Amino acid sequence: MTINCLGKLIDLSVPKVMGILNVTPNSFYDGGKYSDEKSMLFQVEKMLSEGATFIDIGAYSSKPSAEFVSEEEEITRLLPIIDLVLKNYPDTLISVDTFRANVAKVAIENGACIINDIAAGSLDKKMMQTVAKLQVPYIMMHMKGNPQTMQSLAQYENVVKEMLFYFSEKVSQARSFGINDLIIDPGFGFAKTVEQNFEVMNNLELFQMLELPLLVGVSRKSMIYKTLGTSAEQALNGTSVLNTIALQKGANILRVHDVKEAMECIKLVSQL
Repeated sequence: MTINCLGKLIDLSVPKVMGILNVTPNSFYDGGKYSDEKSMLFQVEKMLSEGATFIDIGAYSSKPSAEFVSEEEEITRLLPIIDLVLKNYPDTLISVDTFRANVAKVAIENGACIINDIAAGSLDKKMMQTVAKLQVPYIMMHMKGNPQTMQSLAQYENVVKEMLFYFSEKVSQARSFGINDLIIDPGFGFAKTVEQNFEVMNNLELFQMLELPLLVGVSRKSMIYKTLGTSAEQALNGTSVLNTIALQKGANILRVHDVKEAMECIKLVSQL
């Protein structure tokens, strides 16, 4: 349960927090919130000071029906932010949220150290080969289709069984390319109904049979606020509840907008 980030071994047997920094104008919760250097640096400093081990930077919104963004635009958004963060906080372990091999390559060459791919290589056939050459940790998420089509593809005979088969295939493929550090992400909210999301959460411990670190990202998602009849802005308490359950079922990384509360979940669960 260790991954190598820039020569530094990170032990995931003690759960870690990945703080989200979206630099898109249209992300579902914080789109456009960090549109200038001052606000971005303030948020990064806040997340690092509250205990985040990783900062995950996304320049392409993957919310349902999100508009398409060109590869050039994604890189143009992304690189100045990586540079800005590392100039001010040079020890930051940056994960880049992208499904494009070229974006991944450019990001790693400019100081990022993890690739977080919502498509696990399905949307860019060169992705796994590129990650293998870069020799960086690779987060593989479960999704069907793409952000524009995924919500129409949420049909399963047995969602958990199909996901486990999906991951066994993806892990085998990644290993064949020579990727050493793999992390799996069930992809809450991606090509899954609210009911299916809770079915996955209820069976989350089954993913431990893959013997890989497990990342869970439920932060302020619709499975919370639709169930409670509220909004993403009011979903922090629900996020903490589900993060606690995820930790009890084996989650190794919590990907969140709110680092302090996630760290409190980890600290309390560790006392059990």
